[in-house]
Amino acid sequence: EDVDIPSRRVLITGATGLLGRAVFKEFNENNWNTVGCGYRRAQPRFEHINLLDSIAVHDIIHDFQPHVIVHCAAERRPDVVEGQPDAASQLNVAASANLAKEAAGVGAFLIYISTDYVFDGTSPPYKETDVPNPLNLYGKTKLEGEKAVLENNEETAVLRIPVLYGEVERLEESAVTVMFDKVQFSNKSANMDHWQQRFPTNVKDVAAVCRQLAEKRMLDPSIKGTFHWSGNEQMTKYEMACAIADAFNLPSSHLRPITDSPVVGALRPKNAQLDCSKLEMLGIGQRTPFRAGIKESLWPFLVDKRWRQTVFH
Repeated sequence: EDVDIPSRRVLITGATGLLGRAVFKEFNENNWNTVGCGYRRAQPRFEHINLLDSIAVHDIIHDFQPHVIVHCAAERRPDVVEGQPDAASQLNVAASANLAKEAAGVGAFLIYISTDYVFDGTSPPYKETDVPNPLNLYGKTKLEGEKAVLENNEETAVLRIPVLYGEVERLEESAVTVMFDKVQFSNKSANMDHWQQRFPTNVKDVAAVCRQLAEKRMLDPSIKGTFHWSGNEQMTKYEMACAIADAFNLPSSHLRPITDSPVVGALRPKNAQLDCSKLEMLGIGQRTPFRAGIKESLWPFLVDKRWRQTVFH
């Protein structure tokens, strides 16, 4: 019996990462022929591709002939970028430019994932037309990546998103989920940033936006340019930590709000809130309430399982 392989083809870079896994799943479960590629953690599920190897990139794109490419691969840890600027620039800028060229060669629609850190955070909320002014090297490399993909392929969509969380393989995979141990181990007090305003966004929601954007684009070639997507709950890390404690009925009195701007690491914008009305007007979007999304994401990492018994028995 013939297996029905969908005719719509999508290639996802960084498919092993936090966002890439969600994007792969979203397309795969919605009748797209989906190929993911990764680097360190690729096998056996995904294609092993070094995005800095232009021949390998050319070959997979020409062999698979995707209609859509979602480019999730990036060095997205600001403090790592500061310490390894050349490597970060290679991946965030040079590899992105090359991918855009190759996408243009086969007529594929490229979605380049960017960041709210292209803005300095002094006058939110930011529309797509507002002038970027990144404070840190990570934001600068992602902004250079935006320019590079649009210069090499004007049919590209740039999708800027803020801090992400979702189903993690390790708590350190997300700046949101990494706080869970500090929340759970309430025997010692923990300082939490209460200065920077964030909009935690579930990777499932970003994945849905990517798919909706791709499907709209298949019907309407005018879908291109820059777009913003974000959760709509404004929270500092301290407030996220309290919400996490609340979601699991854990104490939060040991969490200490720190209202000064951080002095170590890469500079962060105080409030880089993204205005998402452009996508909303296209009828594109999905938002998971933070408490529901974080509970689902962190459930496997709950240390005290006695609480689980009271809920289910």
